[in-house]
Amino acid sequence: MIIYLHGFRSGPQSWKSRALKARMDALGLGEAFWCEQLPVAAPEAIALVEAQIARCSTPPTLVGSSLGGYYATWLAERYGCRAALLNPAVLPADDLAGYVGEHTMYHSSEPFEWRAEYLQELLDLRIERITQPERYFLLAATGDEVLDWRQMRDHYAGARQHIIEGSDHAISEFARYANELVLFCVDG
Repeated sequence: MIIYLHGFRSGPQSWKSRALKARMDALGLGEAFWCEQLPVAAPEAIALVEAQIARCSTPPTLVGSSLGGYYATWLAERYGCRAALLNPAVLPADDLAGYVGEHTMYHSSEPFEWRAEYLQELLDLRIERITQPERYFLLAATGDEVLDWRQMRDHYAGARQHIIEGSDHAISEFARYANELVLFCVDG
């Protein structure tokens, strides 16, 4: 089972989520893919994913993009599962401090409020150092215009890493990397 966790303001209709699902479908593994809209508040998002993890008969692989990568790291450490991280947030409380206020989701235009107390909730999930780097796969783009790829590289030291020269935060050419990602998720 692959559990996909999208990023801030994103959702199941994101390009990466759809591309990964399409690749899984093409391999006949579409039933082993889960992605739902995550609640805005971290504790609610974590609870939703924990409920899905509890339904899995074998440990899932978590795939997290941006803020979803931050959540995936916390969950992987808690549950001992593997995680593939796509331009993951390393310090999201810092990155999202300037976003307190009203916003809309990218793929639905649904409004939501990002509250100051959410920043502390993110800090409460901080993993200072991953404990088993071999359980992680990092896909990071040096051209990420939102997050610093060097923080990602350093935070996931010892993990399998694919650093993309250039690209962007969305990893616009993600379809190129979908096979590599699926192989990590399925075979380790």
